[in-house]
Amino acid sequence: MINIVLFRPEIPQNTGNIGRTCVLTNAKLHLIGPMGFSINDKTVARAGLDYWDELDVTLYGSYEEFREKYKDSTFYFSSTKGVKHHSEILFEEDVFIVFGRESSGLPEYIMEENREQLFRVPMAESSTRSLNLSNTVAIVAYEAAWISPYEIKSRRNCVNRQKNWFSTRIENQFFADCCKRCDNLTKNHLEFQQIGKKHVQ
Repeated sequence: MINIVLFRPEIPQNTGNIGRTCVLTNAKLHLIGPMGFSINDKTVARAGLDYWDELDVTLYGSYEEFREKYKDSTFYFSSTKGVKHHSEILFEEDVFIVFGRESSGLPEYIMEENREQLFRVPMAESSTRSLNLSNTVAIVAYEAAWISPYEIKSRRNCVNRQKNWFSTRIENQFFADCCKRCDNLTKNHLEFQQIGKKHVQ
């Protein structure tokens, strides 16, 4: 089971949608206060539809309280200031994935303490805007929830793995050249086989 953590969420509809995503990805939701709304707000339940009753959710009065409870666990933090992409992270079982506030993201002190655990969801660099929080959580949750032990092992051993679908032209050219070389090797091998058959005959 993965753990989705919202740091001081502000918009009830987002939290409701995220709760629904958690139910469908078998994830536990952790809400760190103070929040911008009451957990009993009707808009939270409305956004989560009838999934909300099935949600495994825990509330915390502060970030410090939350970290103290899970001090020996593995954490990752979503931020537009992250360098790694979410697809590069090996989200193993029972990991905690922390998301910041809709208006301001994660505070500087949290990012500074966890610089190596920051990641981001790639977006077009031409835009100054960012994804809606519930959309970001959904993207990351599905990446984390269905990564298998086999894929974790494969990712660790595959040094040439393409980082993400926003590959640079250089990377695309590299893979194209590799494919071309493979095609040439295959062609040469087939020609060699044909020559061998003729000599045998």
